[in-house]
Amino acid sequence: MERSLRLRREAEVRRARGRGRAWADGPLVARVLPNGIVPPRNRYTVIAGKKVGKSHERNRAKRLVRESLRLTHPRLRPGFDVVVIVRGTLDDLPTFAAADAVLSRIVARAGLLLPENGPRPPDPSES
Repeated sequence: MERSLRLRREAEVRRARGRGRAWADGPLVARVLPNGIVPPRNRYTVIAGKKVGKSHERNRAKRLVRESLRLTHPRLRPGFDVVVIVRGTLDDLPTFAAADAVLSRIVARAGLLLPENGPRPPDPSES
């Protein structure tokens, strides 16, 4: 994930975790907080605690979620800080497809997805 999309400062991560609205689905929890950055852009961070497993398991879980975020990012409304917390083990999140499915459900429920189709131009056959 490119550097400008990362939520890096500890104070900003704490603010998003503390004040952000929570959306959970299975092994992931997302905390979403409007950030007020001009021009609007999203920033992301992924957190995995020791309950997830040993360091190589935590790192794999975070890599899976980061890759899913990287691919989902262009479809999201800008202007939010998103903290994704991994709370399950690798048994709950075994593949990229599983991570992507869970994250897609979370962002859809959080209302972060951009509309797929903008306003339709008038259809000449309807006149």
